[in-house]
Amino acid sequence: MDTKQLKWIYLLILSLIWGSSFILIKRGLVGLTAIQVGSFRIIFAALFLLIIGFNSLKKISRRQWKFVAVTSLFGTFMPAYLFAIAETQVDSSIVAILNSLTPLNTLVLGIIAFGIQFQKRQVLVVFVGLVGCLLLVLTGDSAQSGQNYVYVLLVVIATLSYAINVNLIKKYLHDLNSISITTGNFAVLFLPALIILSTTDISQKIHLAETQHSIFFIMILGVLGTGIANILFFKLIQMSSPVFATSVTYLIPIVAFFWGLLDNEMLTPIQFFGAFIILIGVYLSAKK
Repeated sequence: MDTKQLKWIYLLILSLIWGSSFILIKRGLVGLTAIQVGSFRIIFAALFLLIIGFNSLKKISRRQWKFVAVTSLFGTFMPAYLFAIAETQVDSSIVAILNSLTPLNTLVLGIIAFGIQFQKRQVLVVFVGLVGCLLLVLTGDSAQSGQNYVYVLLVVIATLSYAINVNLIKKYLHDLNSISITTGNFAVLFLPALIILSTTDISQKIHLAETQHSIFFIMILGVLGTGIANILFFKLIQMSSPVFATSVTYLIPIVAFFWGLLDNEMLTPIQFFGAFIILIGVYLSAKK
């Protein structure tokens, strides 16, 4: 199978995995705090990756370790906590839609900080995406009083963090295989996540059935939605481009919205329109 076909298969698999991750976070928050969800997500992913990819760490040179550490911060550590905190106040389907700002942010940061080539039209579509984002947030804030839409700023910060991550990988780690990058990321993060988890009240409620159920959902998220998905994602970045790789967010909201419907979440008509504008923006940003 050639690279052109394989990259689309990776894109589809990632959209299914990551589109399901938002409902798993929501399930995890039933018996855990946002900080515990983020910590367990990193810990489970780290344990899984160290088991299957420990030997791949030998391929990381001394020069590359600093970039592995930086990408672990922007690509995993910050988003793991930011998304969990955001979902304590905002529906999972809304968070998934806002996550689709990642390609736009990847384009903007790529132009500003990494010197990638761009067309004037692409600058315009950045504003299209921002209009959709504002429409989604402002109408949601007035229509759904039970949610605190200030927390969507955390999602926007997470998408900026992802954008920094993919540009760094493409520029500095393009010659390192995806398993080495992913395992290296989580080898760096394992101890910090464990320390953060130990500062919470997890030891006092670990025996509760509700907590154990939530941990199970986050274990699935950590292994499948973080560990395996990151390997596929880094491979996709290397075989394509940062903007194409982050275009997985075209499909993530569709999968997440399906799960949201099953969990009694619903968007208003104006929010649907805002989501549609965002998806138009991210589609145009990746066009040649």
